[in-house]
Amino acid sequence: MINGKDLNLFFRQQTVFDDISFNINLDQKIGLVGRNGSGKTTLLKVLAGQQNLDSGTLSIQKDCTLAYMPQEVVLLSDKNILQEAFSVFGELLEFKEESDKLEQDLTCPLDIERYAFLQEKLSEFDYAAKLIQTKKILLGLGFLEQDFENKVCELSVGWKMRLVLGKLLLQDADFYLFDEPTNHLDIVAKDWFLDFLKNARFGFILVSHDRYFLNNLCEYIYELSLGKLNVYRGNYTKYLELKEQNKLLQEKKFVEQQKYIKKQEEVISRFKAKASKAKMAQSMMKSLDKIERIEIEHEQKTVNFSFHDIKRAGKVVLKVKNLSKIFGDKVIFKNVNFEIERGQKVAVVAPNGMGKTTLFNTVIGKLKPDSGSIELGYNVDLAIFEQDQNRSLNLENTILQEVENSCTTSQTRAKVRSFLGGFLFSGDSVDKKIKVLSGGEKNRVAMVKVLLQNANFLILDEPTNHLDLQSKEILLKALRQYSGTILFVSHDRDFLNELADHIFELTHDGICSYVGNYDAFLYQKAEQEKSDINFFDDKNIENKKQIKNINVGQDLDKKLEKKQDYKTRKKMANLESKIARLEKEKSLVYVKLGHAIYGTQEYDNLNSRVQDVEQALEDCYKLWEELEI
Repeated sequence: MINGKDLNLFFRQQTVFDDISFNINLDQKIGLVGRNGSGKTTLLKVLAGQQNLDSGTLSIQKDCTLAYMPQEVVLLSDKNILQEAFSVFGELLEFKEESDKLEQDLTCPLDIERYAFLQEKLSEFDYAAKLIQTKKILLGLGFLEQDFENKVCELSVGWKMRLVLGKLLLQDADFYLFDEPTNHLDIVAKDWFLDFLKNARFGFILVSHDRYFLNNLCEYIYELSLGKLNVYRGNYTKYLELKEQNKLLQEKKFVEQQKYIKKQEEVISRFKAKASKAKMAQSMMKSLDKIERIEIEHEQKTVNFSFHDIKRAGKVVLKVKNLSKIFGDKVIFKNVNFEIERGQKVAVVAPNGMGKTTLFNTVIGKLKPDSGSIELGYNVDLAIFEQDQNRSLNLENTILQEVENSCTTSQTRAKVRSFLGGFLFSGDSVDKKIKVLSGGEKNRVAMVKVLLQNANFLILDEPTNHLDLQSKEILLKALRQYSGTILFVSHDRDFLNELADHIFELTHDGICSYVGNYDAFLYQKAEQEKSDINFFDDKNIENKKQIKNINVGQDLDKKLEKKQDYKTRKKMANLESKIARLEKEKSLVYVKLGHAIYGTQEYDNLNSRVQDVEQALEDCYKLWEELEI
């Protein structure tokens, strides 16, 4: 249990916490929301013991372990990735390394005694299970097993933050404090993290601008507003409903109180003018001062814009054929083929490092493809939103200069200022230089530039970066109303679900296209995996026999006729698709086999599965060859 009673905290003239109180059970899953500057991070720091209070009492259940993940952490380490992650288990890794060395030489009694001690410790703390757990979490967060030996000091800030998150989860704390933990996760790692938290026994407080996480994980929403803590039962959507009801009630009370205060002040003003009523006036003033004034949170100005009429493009907006990109010896992607039609809103999904931004840069001409072709359709006007605004914006320009320089001569200053105002840049703020802006402000400037081009095809690389929940919702609403075509990358699942009508999954070997939003894509993928697994079930023995019993001795002329036949060509296409899925299944099974403990039932089952997959592949290849001749 975590209890806070009458907590107060002030920064100079600002009231951060004004007598806030709460009772938190260790299994509760809580979303913490509020405007920027409302004190969300400060509250987590208070709970983690990193921020003192001005007054109030905070008590945490005895023997309760709290784990805190801040937004940014400086991780300095000479270890490799696996060693650094495993370091949360103290000396266990050193015990294992020492034990392995002693295994080389057990000639003296002293060594044998030490070896026995080490083996006892490794068994007591279950070294093997902890190693598997560590690898599982690292893999879930997007690390590749072949990279486990890489040095931590060579990682980017984003990957270091993933490692910090992995170490935190390995601590197996009683309660977690997460401050924007998904900031450095791609969509694949986010999905894994979401499932991990769903199945976790521990409770947590989560600060996040990802609505999907708040909706699918949180049972309570704690809102910090005007120094007060408001508690709502339910997820984020339920919180919005209850907040609107409370807002209407609060506004009514506020109006009534203001009327009462005004009336009392008028009476006091009249009584003060009369000597006989002066004492009564003083008494009324004291009573009025003691009234707890009702405050209402004024509506925050958020992004607000609309698209103007755009010219109509041809049916096919973009056609990409046999595209590949190679850096040195590394193939980023190859065999990329797709078409995008007018009006489609297409999301490209893949883990970080798979080449999404490289694909975008190749499509827009910033990078030269190593092979293949890119063709924009008839009457297509392209506008681009890049992920790295420090490179896409002139840091020495003012906001107004930067936007005006990107506009056509037909764009009036009034229109430019109107769009900037919609994105919270009004008055003298448009004279700020780009170099002094925050990441979110730079993104808003870049989005204004994109929208003012009146293009009919938008390519957007992470357009929701650094936007708060309200701004994301308004941007989403506008892009859904946009009549042009959109190709975009986002790691925000709610944004993907609400905007995309097609999903392109990028792999090193090409693109797989799916109709629908991100949830539909996951469903289709799951069904494919079920289909692949069912291929090995006993129910499909007859299907396997049919494959094996193909008449190898068919006449060559008949086979040539078959190849020209539509049904045969369709069979070949289906077989090729089946082979690709089996190859993928084979890779996945091998990965799982690598993590299984030799001699266990799990290892035997996986080993058996590998043999089934290889046999099925062999059968499919034989059939394909028969049809190919």
